[in-house]
Amino acid sequence: MAEQLPASISRTIQTKLVLPPNTNHMGTIFGGTVLSYIDEIAAITAMKHSKQAVVTASIDTVNFLSSAKVGDILNLEGVVISTGRTSMEVYVRVDCQNIESGINTVTTTAILTMVAVNKDGKPTPVCGVAPETEEEKKLFQSAQRRKERRLKINEFSEEKWT
Repeated sequence: MAEQLPASISRTIQTKLVLPPNTNHMGTIFGGTVLSYIDEIAAITAMKHSKQAVVTASIDTVNFLSSAKVGDILNLEGVVISTGRTSMEVYVRVDCQNIESGINTVTTTAILTMVAVNKDGKPTPVCGVAPETEEEKKLFQSAQRRKERRLKINEFSEEKWT
């Protein structure tokens, strides 16, 4: 993993409109719909970094901070914040823009782990990442703690269910 790519190589932005079929009885977007959007942008972000197909290994953190209503615009942004040998951590932020007021609100943040795979579906090495913004640097510096937490969770899962 000698080569490092700037985080901006992977930065991906998507815009979605909140439509009635994607909302609940209160007119707010389903959390599962937001998770689907997050998984999609994380995959695209990781593919841009690795230049490979990717699979989702885990959704480590999802914070639903506020809701979005029918007619609101969702702006999703993803960026690779750390890498392992074949894995990439992707940070996704979802902002909601209310068309009438113009107010922007953070609705959701998430960190996912994506793994690059070759044509046979086997994990394949990825380049490192060089964080550029202050937020990316902070997330990069805390990557080892998140990795240790994931390993503990995986260890518990294996003990409990096997």
